[in-house]
Amino acid sequence: MIAGTTLTLAGVGLFMGAMGKSSQFPLHIWLPDAMEGPTPVSALMHAATMVAAGVYLSVRIFPILTPDALLVVAYVGGFTAIFAASIAITQTDIKKVLAYSTVSQLGYMILAVGTGVYTAAFFHLLTHAMFKANLFYGSGSVIHSMHHALHEKHDQKQILRTCEIWEDLKIKCLLPIGLCF
Repeated sequence: MIAGTTLTLAGVGLFMGAMGKSSQFPLHIWLPDAMEGPTPVSALMHAATMVAAGVYLSVRIFPILTPDALLVVAYVGGFTAIFAASIAITQTDIKKVLAYSTVSQLGYMILAVGTGVYTAAFFHLLTHAMFKANLFYGSGSVIHSMHHALHEKHDQKQILRTCEIWEDLKIKCLLPIGLCF
């Protein structure tokens, strides 16, 4: 039997490794800066491989986390979710907005692990991977159609039209299968 303090320190240490991989608060800088690559690479990083490993590790170590360690996990996840969402709304680059929204969603997943609903965190991880990959592919199409000029004011109407078309397609495709908004 391991003493409570030792187990807490071990759990927090393992969680610190997961923090770096899932881009939690003090280690959140690397993910938005990694979005300089091509869109398919960004989609792969955000959807399937890189960020999923940290949340998966947090779910796997859940049984050994003490209540004190879970409290640390919950606070880090909750703060990351709010902090990254507030940064995302100030960004002007579409890939940075998606990157910070990913960090925010990862914060919600880590918060779920910290509060004990690790199955919901894992389900959120799977659904997030599916829709974030599609968002990155869609953003790549928008960036390509705008000729990399997202910051110019005269192109904002074209972005708005593209978003309206995307929303219209989403509604028309998802309503017949029973998904409402």
